[in-house]
Amino acid sequence: MLAYDFLVIGSGPSGRRAAIQAAKLGYSVLVIEKGRRVGGVSVHTGTIPSKTMRETVLNLTGYRERGFYGRAYRVKKDIAAEDLMARLHKTLDHEVDILEHQFARNSVRTMEGMARFVDPHTVEVTAEHGEVSLVRGEKILIAVGTRPYRPKDVPFDGVSVLDSDEIVELKKLPRSLTVVGAGVIGVEYATIFSALDVAVTLVESRSTFLDFIDHEIIEDFVHQLRDRNMAIRFGSKVASITMEDGWPVTVLESGRRVRSQMLLYCAGRVGATDSINMEAAGLKADDRGRLLVNPQTLQTEVPHIYAAGDAIGFPSLASTSMEQGRIAACHAFHMPLPPAPEFFPYGIYAVPEISTVGMSEEDVQRRGIPYECGIARFRETSRGHIMGLETGMMKMIFSIRTHRLLGVHIVGEGATELIHIGQAVLNLKGKLEYFIENTFNYPTLAEAYKIAALDAYNRLAKGATAVAPVSSETGAKAAE
Repeated sequence: MLAYDFLVIGSGPSGRRAAIQAAKLGYSVLVIEKGRRVGGVSVHTGTIPSKTMRETVLNLTGYRERGFYGRAYRVKKDIAAEDLMARLHKTLDHEVDILEHQFARNSVRTMEGMARFVDPHTVEVTAEHGEVSLVRGEKILIAVGTRPYRPKDVPFDGVSVLDSDEIVELKKLPRSLTVVGAGVIGVEYATIFSALDVAVTLVESRSTFLDFIDHEIIEDFVHQLRDRNMAIRFGSKVASITMEDGWPVTVLESGRRVRSQMLLYCAGRVGATDSINMEAAGLKADDRGRLLVNPQTLQTEVPHIYAAGDAIGFPSLASTSMEQGRIAACHAFHMPLPPAPEFFPYGIYAVPEISTVGMSEEDVQRRGIPYECGIARFRETSRGHIMGLETGMMKMIFSIRTHRLLGVHIVGEGATELIHIGQAVLNLKGKLEYFIENTFNYPTLAEAYKIAALDAYNRLAKGATAVAPVSSETGAKAAE
């Protein structure tokens, strides 16, 4: 039996970051991956494929240029599924090549096969052709990720009714699409296909969605979706999904029927922990297959076994999963860690993008903090005019008493990149004065920070400590 200091089950963001961190500390590491190639869900069916598909759609449709050239503008007139898949496969090959190189450079061993616990320190690995190996680990990380939730009464066929893993292997673009589930994944795919001018209907049983995002940002987002004729059916549960003449029909409890050429079912994901025989290791998952861990150390109830990434639930972000993997490896091998930053950004790669960091207006109200908001519209910036942007906004929230930045919320082009300025200031406990006293490149969308800060400054009560300087034409307009 082979023995290692660290066994990692799964090679997604948390698994690979943990493996490389442990290897850099000088320990022997084995990564067990059930797929034929390393990378996990993130590389093969999740983060990278969906974001690659989004970028391909925006480029081929000319979506970003329609503000200048009109809604009929296209870079490629007839876009087929093959156009999306070609770029997708090239990107995935590149990601896998980089990951394999990182493992090789850091002497991380890999083994292909299904992993099952035999006892708390021993894992049985069954290869695709049936060969069985036993490996032992002093420390073990479970990073198996999730898979789509597939109710038995939904007629999945991989052609007309698909889950979010199957959509990245699309053979033909539909003329109409129903997306069931308005979580992050459902919203991203619904808006991506809408940008392809596919007739999309988004169905959600709740009357609201993406409730962790500032409500004013969601209102702006929904307005943009309705403006491009996306149908949104909220507040009514799905009673049944049936096939009629080869087309899926979604019947709602309200009596409404939604008929489309294709249906994408995105109502949640479950942890892929049921295949690893957790009971033999003394572990138990919840009803969604998620493991409970100590949030500071990522340890499970069995101290030498850690879990990270989507398998432990919220926030289920590639970025936070990577950090969780690093924390788990460092704790396992007694490497001290600085305290984690208080705030991390959340990015939703819809069309348009949404990104947020810090407290929402609703959070601030619940805490009873006196506050003021500043708003900037991207069309107010010169860069926005140059890019032809008609939509997009930034919302900043400040404490009235201390002027501390409390939250930044963005919807529009480049939101997931722009948010990092707010993240840095927030974690460094910066104030409103930073934005109005500093100079931003001109013309940039980042100028929206100054415009929003000046807007908030103008709303603050008299006696504010800062004097708002004016350093650009746009800033001058906002300061008036």
